[in-house]
Amino acid sequence: MEAVVSSLTFSNVISSSLPLLPHSPPRLSVRPFRLLFSVVRIADFIAARRSSNMATPPGAIPVGSASSTIGTPNDALEMAPSGSVGHHDLLIVGPGVLGRLVARKWREEFPDSQILGQTVTTSHHDELVQIGIIPTVKGMTPPHKFPYVIFCAPPYPTSDYPGDVRLALSNWNNEGCFLFTSSSAPYDCNDNGSCDEDSPVVPIGRSPRTDVLLKAEQVALEAGGCVVRLAGLYNENKGAHIYWLEKGTIDARPDHILNLIHYEDAASLSIAILKKNLRGRIFLGCDNHPLSRQEVMDLVGKSGKFSKKFVGFTGTSDPLGKRLNNTKTRKELGWEPKYRSFAEFLGVTE
Repeated sequence: MEAVVSSLTFSNVISSSLPLLPHSPPRLSVRPFRLLFSVVRIADFIAARRSSNMATPPGAIPVGSASSTIGTPNDALEMAPSGSVGHHDLLIVGPGVLGRLVARKWREEFPDSQILGQTVTTSHHDELVQIGIIPTVKGMTPPHKFPYVIFCAPPYPTSDYPGDVRLALSNWNNEGCFLFTSSSAPYDCNDNGSCDEDSPVVPIGRSPRTDVLLKAEQVALEAGGCVVRLAGLYNENKGAHIYWLEKGTIDARPDHILNLIHYEDAASLSIAILKKNLRGRIFLGCDNHPLSRQEVMDLVGKSGKFSKKFVGFTGTSDPLGKRLNNTKTRKELGWEPKYRSFAEFLGVTE
């Protein structure tokens, strides 16, 4: 959904007290440097990269990436050989916080792979190039279909989220894996009860918020793709705790149980799923340490890492949450999170 799931993603952490905020829509920029990437042939980037025998150092811009074409005559680009698909080439739809972490970790495992990042505008293309992602714009036809595709774009500002997933699927060659990052919001539980991968979901028609996610999930699953439902994404700069600190006082009940997963762990989980080359499966991403809203903010205060002080929660009648457990996902994938709890991330004891 920078999860759902950013991407995502778009979690159920903040509930109705906060709109889903996985990634802010970028503003359109018309700087010539950025606009270059929407007209230069992506196939030439790939061909140039593969024609080089030099290894790309970690974190460096790949040989033949967009920035290396600045000042290159157009006829030189036209003379480059055509691109070809690699066994581990990856397309990231929505390369925000989560998507960029996936790209970094994927590059570490598959240094010779080509990684394309598809965005709605060109606003952040120069940033993508600097971290080794070849940028492209939604609507442009990639040079070839990809064996691995991960969809991290949020359900806004688009008016047809399932259609966007369908478009992303058209760029998958049905090898490898297609992964849609969704949210844990569709699980039908609002009494602080327990949920796992197989728990019932909210029926279609009850909630527009969950409808859009479930319909997008169904598009992915019907095409053979997989889904990972991510709990509340966070890091040192993003997450429910940051929003609540900024507000100071929140009109929501303090005993609402929420679930969390660090962005880095969401990225490593996504890669674990992609590498399994599975079809039509649903996984769950969380740290298995549910906390109440009050417990989250108590840990924030105890950590001493934030200058702002949280005042408190004032709600009494809004819905409760759920307690997620993804033991099944962990066993099947052989995956464990780096940050086993929010408290561990903050360096404090619960």
